[in-house]
Amino acid sequence: MAKNPEAQAAQQPKKKKQQAEELANFSAPARMREKYKEIVPQLVEKFGYKNVMEVPKLVKIVINMGLGSEKDNPKGMDAAANELMLIAGQKPVITKAKKSVANFKLRAGMNVGAKVTLRGDRMFYFADKLINIVLPRVRDFSGISAESFDGRGNYAMGVKEQLIFPEINYDDVDKVRGMDIVFVTTAKTDEEAKELLSALGMPFAHA
Repeated sequence: MAKNPEAQAAQQPKKKKQQAEELANFSAPARMREKYKEIVPQLVEKFGYKNVMEVPKLVKIVINMGLGSEKDNPKGMDAAANELMLIAGQKPVITKAKKSVANFKLRAGMNVGAKVTLRGDRMFYFADKLINIVLPRVRDFSGISAESFDGRGNYAMGVKEQLIFPEINYDDVDKVRGMDIVFVTTAKTDEEAKELLSALGMPFAHA
């Protein structure tokens, strides 16, 4: 049965208002910092750190959107960069190809992506938003993979579409785009990094 377009249109303002209220009620940086303070003793006990300074920290989040398909489409590149800016709350850097690849009609210096590096309050805001608002909205979500650590305490995850972020208006999207999100920590091992991120609320799937 087809959905009533008028009913859908009427629901849009309510949905956007609800999303705006959720974001407005967000005190993410303060909440995440407080949560980190609470989990420090837990990490010290589990890993036997002799100094509190040894406890791993989240230092930055890097969001990368590959846009090789838009290399010949300046409008598409701009649209993607604007979407990433809305999602991250920070203007992205346009990444360029380092080498020419004839098979892909790629020349060195061509725009091939957009990247944002978040630190401090913006990092905590994004992490809290991702954990508590964005991921729970993913259809049939059952947790993220715990197999994507790099061996040096950093974690990478992929997002298939930008539409899961509340800042993105479906009607304004010209194309579905995915992105990679990397959590960079000071942890020396993947086990320590996983324990840190789990304690901060990352919903890892159970093996």
